[in-house]
Amino acid sequence: MKITGALVYTDRHIFERRAIYIRGERIAEGCPDGMVLDAEGLYAVPGLIDLHLHGAVGNDFCDTSEEGIREIAAYEAKNGVLGICPATMSYSESVLEGVLDTARCFAAKEYADTADLVGINLEGPFINPEMRGAQKAGNIQNPDIAMFRRLQKRSGGLIRLVDIAPEAEGGLDFIRECGRDVRICLAHTQADYDMAVRAFELGARQLTHLYNAMPGIHHRRPGPVIAGLERGAEAELIADGIHVHPAMVRFTFQVFGAEKIILISDSMEAAGCPDGNYRLGGQRVVVSGRRAVLEKDPHVIAGSAANLFDCMKRVVLEMDVPIERAVRAASENPAKAIGVDRDYGSLSIGRYANIVLMDRHMEIVHVIKKGKLLGQKHTGGRGF
Repeated sequence: MKITGALVYTDRHIFERRAIYIRGERIAEGCPDGMVLDAEGLYAVPGLIDLHLHGAVGNDFCDTSEEGIREIAAYEAKNGVLGICPATMSYSESVLEGVLDTARCFAAKEYADTADLVGINLEGPFINPEMRGAQKAGNIQNPDIAMFRRLQKRSGGLIRLVDIAPEAEGGLDFIRECGRDVRICLAHTQADYDMAVRAFELGARQLTHLYNAMPGIHHRRPGPVIAGLERGAEAELIADGIHVHPAMVRFTFQVFGAEKIILISDSMEAAGCPDGNYRLGGQRVVVSGRRAVLEKDPHVIAGSAANLFDCMKRVVLEMDVPIERAVRAASENPAKAIGVDRDYGSLSIGRYANIVLMDRHMEIVHVIKKGKLLGQKHTGGRGF
């Protein structure tokens, strides 16, 4: 396939008018034969990578079958997300074993119409119960190195991220012992600045859903956010318009830098569904509009009902972040964070031909997965 006429997002992090050549599943230097796709007036960006989602279209990653994961992954692919790293919630080891078994079976198969499962994000259970958010308190436990090793073996090495409250008993030891084997993120924590600095010195590298479920920034108590900024950590950001105020989204891109922000959806099973009652981590959730909250405590946000493409779009059209920065934060940065950037997150030669073609309103026109067209989607809207 040859794609012509598009403004292509390049490794220089700008859009340039050029052709894209596809040979088989990958982007090539040239391809004289095959179909030509006229993309005049469209923007070509890499397929997005979501490092932190819990479900979609009525399916919860931790409470579904292999077919349920396929439905989640098909929904993501239709919406321009071609790599997913679903997140667990806080459950017992035996429950997590079942989740990992199902995910491993799905990941071992190749589906033409779904996002690839490129990893697993172990968000629970090694967190602080006082900062649990929508996590179930009874399933939370202290970080356990042996348990992680067993789960990683069970997954076949699929666990790419582990969330930790470093102040928990054994938290710093866990980071010291496991930081070379898996990316460790600070999450659901009460860690102060000094504790967070120590965690980053020992090997933690990322902040999970920045600002949420952690101490905020205070001029006398700078907290984990400033510790992460100073130590060069990556920061996950939920830009659904609910979790983080638009001014704080702009602020975060400015101070952390475009290379350090990872946009995530944190979507739960209501993504792609109407308002109503749903579940997350064994707890009942009420969804109205873009807001998902615990039924028993409406002040607690319980994930989001947005997909990653919608979040990226909102960052540009509603929060005034330059599109070049938003695209990088939803594709290249997450791919690099979990070590799959040789195949995903870029439109460079040799990478998978995972391409989203969108118009100036950031509406998806075509999704191409590994060189094959998935379909067409267009609704119109405000441009950038």
